Amino acid sequence: MARSPADSSGGRAHPLRAVYGATFFIRFAFGLTVSVFAAYTTGHFSGLSSAEVGTVGAVTAAAPIGEFTTVLLSGALADRRGRFPVLFGGMIGGGIIFLAVSFTRSVPELAAANLLFGVASGAILAASLAVIANLSERSGRGFAMGRFDAVNLLGWVLGFAAGLGLLGALPNGELPWLFRGGALALLVGILFALVETRGFEEVIGPRRFDLGQIREAVLGREVLLVALPWFVIYMLIGTAFSFLGSAGVAAGISTGELALVIGIGGLLLLLTQPSFGRLSDRFGAYRLMVVGTLGFLGLMGSLGAIATFGARPELLALAGGSALAALAYGPAALSALASVSHRHTRATTMAVYSLVISAGMIAGLLGATALYSALGLVGIDLFFSVIGVGLVILTVLRGYDLRTGRAPPEPGREPPPPLGS
Repeated sequence: MARSPADSSGGRAHPLRAVYGATFFIRFAFGLTVSVFAAYTTGHFSGLSSAEVGTVGAVTAAAPIGEFTTVLLSGALADRRGRFPVLFGGMIGGGIIFLAVSFTRSVPELAAANLLFGVASGAILAASLAVIANLSERSGRGFAMGRFDAVNLLGWVLGFAAGLGLLGALPNGELPWLFRGGALALLVGILFALVETRGFEEVIGPRRFDLGQIREAVLGREVLLVALPWFVIYMLIGTAFSFLGSAGVAAGISTGELALVIGIGGLLLLLTQPSFGRLSDRFGAYRLMVVGTLGFLGLMGSLGAIATFGARPELLALAGGSALAALAYGPAALSALASVSHRHTRATTMAVYSLVISAGMIAGLLGATALYSALGLVGIDLFFSVIGVGLVILTVLRGYDLRTGRAPPEPGREPPPPLGS
């Protein structure tokens, strides 16, 4: 496949490797700080009251609110000014915010900082995904997105594991150092990416914003049916990352044990995501999205059964197998979105992914905390049910569009059969 002018670079430049490396350090910093945020905000980790749960949820939701309200502008800016300038600007802004957070525990100030951090996060993600969508060949796009998803999730879970481990070892008064460590991780990521992009020349579009193109990239049915499933998935993920640690401690699981399990899971992600990406390239993104959907449904059902009947071996095995299947979703969905993006402004289209995951985190954090406060465990069951139904509906609609020709077929693949056939 011929390389486009936007892909031109010197022989020593490795822009994809720059994005992968920067993504790892970015997500490590995020995971490190998210894992301790509840303890940092309230002054203690276990035994959170209902009021404190609501406060943590509201403050944490400020970040996805900031991302949700500005990420399309970040994507449009990346299309017009270049991906790497927007990426580096977001990383620098995130590092400054981490440092600012380390000097305050005021709830209003933490909420304001989190709001600004969401702005930086959206810029980072939209620019990163646009680089990969630009430089990966269509026949290997799933593999490229699998590698991205691997380093993205690996950074998250290793950072989260490190934060939980340190949370159990450090007094609460020392937690500001973890936010300073997050700023240092972002600095390392910037330096790595700068080295890897020496000689890379990116050709950018006209320096004006086209609202019509932005509207097409956001509201197109083919874009929404690929991106919206992430909304319901991140309703679950955002809530889990915010309260997993405190819930585990309340259940008698130490932070060290949680850190070990999460760290092992991170290594599994490093192995599985590129492999699932290759399978997506071979069999089609939609088929792997169906596998991921079934995995998420099985995981939520098995976790609900474990909460009711206890940690029986067969339920633990079902949860593990379902979690593995759920991992197929990420590379396939990102590959599908990247394929769609070549018909629109690329960074703006990829920004829709960030838009829906931030919206999902907002809805998940606020919805789960409200339902739990009002209904207890029944509210959590209702929360899981809504997520499951929404994911199935969106997956079926995507299959329908592919089969009937409403959406262009995936490159080199026949339209897949509908879900359940």
